[in-house]
Amino acid sequence: MTGPTRQATADLSTLPGTPLADAVVDLIRPVETPSVFNHSIRSYLFARLVASRLGLAVGQDYHDDLLFAACAMHDLGVASDGPHRQRFEVEGADRAAAFLIDRGVPASDADQVWQAIALHTSPGIAERCGTLCMLVREGVALDFGGPMGNEYVEALSDEQADAVHAVYPRLNMVGSLVDAIVAQAAKDPKNAPRYSIPGELLREREEFGRTRMEQSFRSSRWGN
Repeated sequence: MTGPTRQATADLSTLPGTPLADAVVDLIRPVETPSVFNHSIRSYLFARLVASRLGLAVGQDYHDDLLFAACAMHDLGVASDGPHRQRFEVEGADRAAAFLIDRGVPASDADQVWQAIALHTSPGIAERCGTLCMLVREGVALDFGGPMGNEYVEALSDEQADAVHAVYPRLNMVGSLVDAIVAQAAKDPKNAPRYSIPGELLREREEFGRTRMEQSFRSSRWGN
């Protein structure tokens, strides 16, 4: 491998390395499964690629620490230590915003992260609620490899995808994530409103034993 290619591969998987980003990693790593943790980190790496494809500049069009925080904590609502009293998107958004404010992040920035996390399962809405919401939604969707309707599935090459997956392997991501969402949803009726993502995943698991999301990954670019 040539020097420039090796450097490009390393840069692709590099995290912000700021005190805030490190604190976010310390928060989520112990309370998420390795599969969900890796999915959360890949979502950030892929969101960054989408931003580059769209010509968005760090520090001008978006704040990298906020993008990392929103992507990395977008599934905090299914963490093992959570209260599990609201649908997982809202619970995760609440926890993330409180975490940021406790660390001195301005309330307006924490609110942007709240919106990005709360709306990440809402296609057609998240994309129209500002740059951060759009990038988080697209980064998460890109990690699903197509079945979520992502418009930027070609934002990264197979070589880039392989490099990211070598550092953050998938580990049956879809099954692990659905398991976590369904377990959280089953704890309280308020966690699974009808026609919401958690509500439908819970219903499909109970009625059919397998969700359409899991079934759709037979055609995913990355597999499971």
